[in-house]
Amino acid sequence: MKTLYMMRHGQTLFNQKRLMQGWCDSPLTELGKRQARCVKEYLENNEIVFDGAYASSSERACDTLEIVTSLPYQRLKGLKEWNFGIYEGESDDLDPPFPFGNFFKKFGGESENEVSERVSTTVLELMKNTDQETVLIVSHGLSCYCFAKRWEQNQQVSLPNDMPNCVVLKYQFNDEQFSLVEVIDVTSELK
Repeated sequence: MKTLYMMRHGQTLFNQKRLMQGWCDSPLTELGKRQARCVKEYLENNEIVFDGAYASSSERACDTLEIVTSLPYQRLKGLKEWNFGIYEGESDDLDPPFPFGNFFKKFGGESENEVSERVSTTVLELMKNTDQETVLIVSHGLSCYCFAKRWEQNQQVSLPNDMPNCVVLKYQFNDEQFSLVEVIDVTSELK
């Protein structure tokens, strides 16, 4: 049995401005940095120690991970956010109703299935091929959501309605199966 902590990055400038941010990137805001420090404090207070750390290749995920832990880490492109194609950097007001399904595919982006397959394959291969017992991954809201939906049949707790910045999803990994056992949201009071 291995344990995976999958975390969304802290708030970014694009999150604050309500702009679509998939493969494009923007820096963490001061609130985003405080959110990450809050998670670090939670992990330390609960004596959660990681054997390995991984992040999406996006700067916002790497910066969040570097605040949460001083462990060396590997950047993995398979953990990136949903590619929104020509909608990248546009207003969130242009989002279609959720779930997005194949909407962004016709605009040069990815389908929900493609995101789910990419992230799930990356995480499954990582967890199968490492001897690390407790792993931290910092990724993105929709990537975390698509991963969780892929393993929905094994959930022991419910997913939140949205995926707030710096939420942590704790999974147990056994026999090539992931089971969501806890949702950790310690930053909801921060403003």
